Amino acid sequence: MAKAGQATTTFPLSLSAFMRLPMRFKLAAMVGVAVAIAVIVGVSLWARQPDYAVLFSNLSDRDGGEIVATLQQQNVPYQYSEGGGAILVPSNMVHDIRLRLASQGLPKGGLVGFEVMENQKLGASQFLEQINYQRALEGELARTISTISAVKGARVHLAIPKQTAFLRDEQKPTASVLVNLQPGRTLDGAQIAGIVHLISSSVPELAPASVSVVDQEGSLISQQNDALRQTGLDPAQLKYVRDIESGYIKRIEAIVVPIVGAGNVKAQITADVDFSQTEQVAETYRPNPSPETAVRSQQVSESGAGGPNAVGVPGALTNQPPAPATAQITTPPAPGTPGGAGTGNAQSAQNYSRNSTVNYEVDKTVSHTRMAPGVVRRLSIALLVNQKQEPGKPKAVPLSDAEIKQITALAKEAVGFNQQRGDTLNVTNAAFNPGDKDVLPQTPIWKDPFLLATLKDIGRYIAAIVVAWLVWTRLLRPLFRRLAEIRPPSPAEEEVFEESEGSRHAARNFEAKIGYARDVAKQDPKIVAGLIKEWVGGNESR
Repeated sequence: MAKAGQATTTFPLSLSAFMRLPMRFKLAAMVGVAVAIAVIVGVSLWARQPDYAVLFSNLSDRDGGEIVATLQQQNVPYQYSEGGGAILVPSNMVHDIRLRLASQGLPKGGLVGFEVMENQKLGASQFLEQINYQRALEGELARTISTISAVKGARVHLAIPKQTAFLRDEQKPTASVLVNLQPGRTLDGAQIAGIVHLISSSVPELAPASVSVVDQEGSLISQQNDALRQTGLDPAQLKYVRDIESGYIKRIEAIVVPIVGAGNVKAQITADVDFSQTEQVAETYRPNPSPETAVRSQQVSESGAGGPNAVGVPGALTNQPPAPATAQITTPPAPGTPGGAGTGNAQSAQNYSRNSTVNYEVDKTVSHTRMAPGVVRRLSIALLVNQKQEPGKPKAVPLSDAEIKQITALAKEAVGFNQQRGDTLNVTNAAFNPGDKDVLPQTPIWKDPFLLATLKDIGRYIAAIVVAWLVWTRLLRPLFRRLAEIRPPSPAEEEVFEESEGSRHAARNFEAKIGYARDVAKQDPKIVAGLIKEWVGGNESR
C-alpha cells in the first residue's frame, strides 16, 4: 500500500486485486474506461471532420432532388444549409462532384430541353407533340443564353401561331426573353443583338424586330438598343471612340508620370472621329503633244504634175500661168513663187502637193479613292499637372516654364499632335486638392474568412486535447489511484484464495457431475439399474 502524500507511479492492476474490488467499483471502472474510449474516439472523429462547402445553391426542387439522389448513389456525404437553400459537401470534393454531376447533365436549371422528346408516349396527339417541341426549344434557347458570362439565368417564351393555308390570316411568330443578370453586370449592344439574332435564327420566320429582351428589373433593353441605332449612334463606334481616347490618355500618362510622379497628372482627351465612308473617282488629262506622248496613227499623202510651163515674152504677165495656192504647214512652196524651188527657171516648173495627218494617244488618268471610316479628324487634349513638393517647404511649388514646355512637348509626341488638322493641347499646372480619400471599408479581423477557418481548426484540436485531459484527470487517474491504494495480497492470502478458488472449482465440478448423472438416469434408467446391481453384487462378494 502506498504511503500517504507519496505520488504513485505504478499501478498494480492484477486480476486478483481487481476481483476483490466491490461491485460498484468494478462497474465504475468499466463504465469509466468505456466512456473514456468513446469520448476520445468521438473527439478525434470530430477533429477530423472535413469542412463543408457549397456545391449548388438556389436550385429548383426538381434539380435538388436529382442531385441528392445522385449523391446518395455515390455515397457522398452532404448537408443542407440553414433554410435548405444550398447543398453542402466536403470542401475537398466540391470540384470533383461538380464535374461528375455535369457529365450527367445536372443541374438542369429547372428547364426542360430536347430530352423531353425521349419520353414520348404512344398515342400522343399532334397538339401535344407540338407543345413538347415548343417547350424543348424554349428550354434549349434558355440554356444557351445562360452560358453568357453576364447572364445568371434566362427564360424564353415563344409564341408560334398555328400554320394556315390562307395568306390573309397568316401570323408571324414572336419571342420574349427574360434575362437575370449577374450582380453588377450589364449587357452591351453587341450582346443584346447577339441574343436577338440567336432567337430569330432558331425559330422559322421569326424576324429580329419581333424579339423582345427584358432584364430582371423589367427594362426593355432590346428597345434601348434599337433607339440608339435609330439616332445614328452605333454602340461599336462609341466603343471605338472610347478606346481611342483611353489609349491616348495611357500614352500621355506613361510618358509624363516618370517625371512628375504617380498620381500627379490627369489627362482627358476628346477625339473627333469621322465614320463616314467616302468614295472618289477622278479623271485627269495632260496637254499634248508631249515628248512622252505616244503616236497612235500617222497618214502622209503626196501628189504632183510634170511638164514645161507656158512661155511668153518676158515681162508679159498674161503669158504666165497663175501660181498655185500654197500652205506652209501641209505643202512645200510652189515653183515660181517666192521661196519656190524653180524660181527663175521656167523649164522646171511643176505642180506638187503633200498632206500629213498625225493622231496622238489620249493621255488619261483615272483614280478611285475610298476613304476608310474611323479616321481621327481632331484631338482636344487637356493635361493637368500637380505642383511639385520640394523637401523642406510646407507648400507645393509650381513647375518652371522649362518643365511645362518639356511636358507639353512629350505629350504632343505621345499622341502624334498635328496642328494642321486642328489639334489643341492645354497644359495646366495647379495644386491638387487632396479631398476625402475613398477608403475601402476594411474587413474586421474577426470576420476574416481565412482567420476564422484557421481558428476553427485550431479550436478543434484544442477541444480534443482538453477533453482528453479531463477524461484522464477526472476519471481514469482517480480510478487508477483507487486501484493502486488496494493492498496487494500476501502469499498466504494468495494461497488461501487459490485453495478457495480450487474448492469452488471442485464443488462446481461435482455439482456438474451430479447433474449429468441425473440426466442420464432420466434418459436411460436401465444403465443406472445395471450399475447399482454391479455395486451391490460387488459389496456382497466382499
